[in-house]
Amino acid sequence: MKTDNQIQEQKNTTGRAANRSQYMFVIRELTSREIKRKYARSNLGIIWSVLNPLLHMAVMSLIFSTMFKRSIENFPIYYLTGHLFWDLFSGTTNASMTALVDNRSLLLKVKLPRQTFVLARTYTALVNFGYSCIAYVVMLLIFRIKPAWTMFLFPIDVIFTLLFAMGIGYALSIIYVFFADIKHLYSIVLTMWVYMSALFYPVSRLPEVMQKVVSHNPVYIMITFARESVMYGQVPELSMWIQLILWSLGSFSIGYLIFKKKENMVMQKI
Repeated sequence: MKTDNQIQEQKNTTGRAANRSQYMFVIRELTSREIKRKYARSNLGIIWSVLNPLLHMAVMSLIFSTMFKRSIENFPIYYLTGHLFWDLFSGTTNASMTALVDNRSLLLKVKLPRQTFVLARTYTALVNFGYSCIAYVVMLLIFRIKPAWTMFLFPIDVIFTLLFAMGIGYALSIIYVFFADIKHLYSIVLTMWVYMSALFYPVSRLPEVMQKVVSHNPVYIMITFARESVMYGQVPELSMWIQLILWSLGSFSIGYLIFKKKENMVMQKI
């Protein structure tokens, strides 16, 4: 027969499982709401998530492919790879920033962990990224990028990119509650950041000092990791793995700690 402690432990386990199921349901519902709201006035709806990267690629290829033809092989794929990861990063952080303020009424009415709303925004960005990957796969086939086992490293890169973005998103969501102007400041930071991530130019064209700066940019590392494993069929260097892991886990840990430390103050401010 089971002891009282065993029975209580079983009840606790069942309760935790029920809570996790409830949280996942809420995240899915919030994600569905965000996607519907984003495409509410669009006739094509979610199809834009597929068309958007292709249109960006076409425009950038027309402008820069001739300029960098000798430096970058398969420029459209080079740019599209960078664009996908930049959209995942910027989309996650921008959406997470306003997650708490936008869901003020739910925060006050429903007893849920506050990070649920940040997680929902992250999951929404991941869903959009998944649709964009449809276009990416099609373009890989069109440009005859040879399949290689290193392509299986792509999802690992996505996971680390999400962790990095979530860490920044957690911190921004707290800061935005107390200092709304961070939204405008962050847009300026992103403008500088995107040009430092080598989405459409070869780093070799930069002065040596700038090459070193860009090479330590975490977003550039994530983009380069994807290019190496998908475009060139190569395993990224060990130094790139180390930087990818350190940046991602470091960002997530710091951002989550900031969030947990200040989340009670958020309720007072909201």
